[in-house]
Amino acid sequence: MPDLSARFWGLTGRARFLIIAILGIVAGLGQAPLDLWPATVLALAAAFTLYPANGTAKQAAIFAWFFGLGYFGFTLRWIVEPFLVDIVRHGWMAPFALVFMASGAALFWAIAAYAARRLSGGVVQFALLLIWVEIARSLILTGFPWVLLGHIWIPTSLSQLSAFGGPHLLTGITVLAALAVMMLGRAGRVRWVGLAVVGVLLAGALTLRVGPSEPVNGPVVRLVQPNAPQHQKWDPAYRDQFLTRMLQFSAQGDVPDLIVWPETSVPTLLNYLEQDTSVIADAARGAPLIFGIQRRDELSNYYNSLVVLRAGGVVGDIYDKRHLVPFGEYIPGAGLLGRAGATGLAKNLGSGFKSGAHPGPVDLPGIGAAIPLICYEGIFAEEIATGADRARLIVLITNDAWFGQAVGPYQHLAQARLRAIEQGLPLVRAANTGVSAMIDAKGRVTATIPLGEDGAVDAALPPALPETLYSRWGDWPVFGLLLIMTLGAFIMRSRDND
Repeated sequence: MPDLSARFWGLTGRARFLIIAILGIVAGLGQAPLDLWPATVLALAAAFTLYPANGTAKQAAIFAWFFGLGYFGFTLRWIVEPFLVDIVRHGWMAPFALVFMASGAALFWAIAAYAARRLSGGVVQFALLLIWVEIARSLILTGFPWVLLGHIWIPTSLSQLSAFGGPHLLTGITVLAALAVMMLGRAGRVRWVGLAVVGVLLAGALTLRVGPSEPVNGPVVRLVQPNAPQHQKWDPAYRDQFLTRMLQFSAQGDVPDLIVWPETSVPTLLNYLEQDTSVIADAARGAPLIFGIQRRDELSNYYNSLVVLRAGGVVGDIYDKRHLVPFGEYIPGAGLLGRAGATGLAKNLGSGFKSGAHPGPVDLPGIGAAIPLICYEGIFAEEIATGADRARLIVLITNDAWFGQAVGPYQHLAQARLRAIEQGLPLVRAANTGVSAMIDAKGRVTATIPLGEDGAVDAALPPALPETLYSRWGDWPVFGLLLIMTLGAFIMRSRDND
């Protein structure tokens, strides 16, 4: 081990745990809204330097868990916000929610370190397994691909590589960059390898550099943001005020080609609204209008839905949210309890939303096909269904009032930018409290309504780019390349140990 590593492991256990947790916090500085990506690379490189490459599997797992605890505890701190909406009833749960989320996410990193040492791997093998567990975190138990290590590149030109390999390619680049920085501190040929990797990454960043967006003459889309705080959103004393606000914003100025309202922006069931949509249609003045609303089917199942309202108040396409938030929109396992005979308990637990069956797209008159997404669905790159015919745009409606005013909304917006790059499509994002934005196919924000403000903004819809490699092949090329690299690294390590 290098001298720095030897000194680290000579400290007391508490001191080591504190240092590595602080390193994890520093690594989190690369995520939105701070976007200090060098901090993530340097902190990860330091963690790789201190990693117990010749220690026990238990030592490695504890080391990685504390590093992850610092990282996720810092980056997911917005998770307490939903519990503060009704602080008297739910506020006591806020710290437990953060500890649970951070500890659970850090467990994935601990598993990578444990497996690496059990297989006699060193730091390179741990780094490659770290990419694998970030992929697993995105998929297991419905997935939670939030603050992936690759997300630090979203505000940089390297984000354009997601059009080829999606978010996991960016995670691989993060790990590769950190390994290269670590190698710069080593002697001999290893240092030259690090220099070569850093050089390639710098050259790639310069080659992929994207300039400012240019004016376009596409259809005009009006984004409407009512800025309804979550504790007032469903309050009968306030909810009609927010609806009136959206109607006024929609009816002002010239008639746009499309109007987009946020998730659950209409405070009633579609079943009751469908008989009288004239008020909304009058405000739209003939333009198609997208709004979020809840609806109930003939079997009394409830859905979180996106509705396209056509001219004359005719309800067009309806999209029901498919990827629901566990424990927020439904209770996992409620159906299993019913089949096991606990019907009363299952009925009480299962009173949330039903998952939609159809992926879309929805048809927008005068514009074309749009890929619909509702809130949480915008974080799952692999689930965006492009269909047989290429869509013209992505429409994401969301209610970020749950996320507070500091961190969560900006991290959510950053992921929307990544979805646009991956698919090569412009993305229209309407948020209840912000940030609402028009995002072009390169991930650039061309128009916005800031967080915590009410208002409307008209923005020209940017053009779609040709079909990307990621939209055609998804994550499979990255999975294949990573598998080859991982097997090769363990084989080489095994030969070195013989």
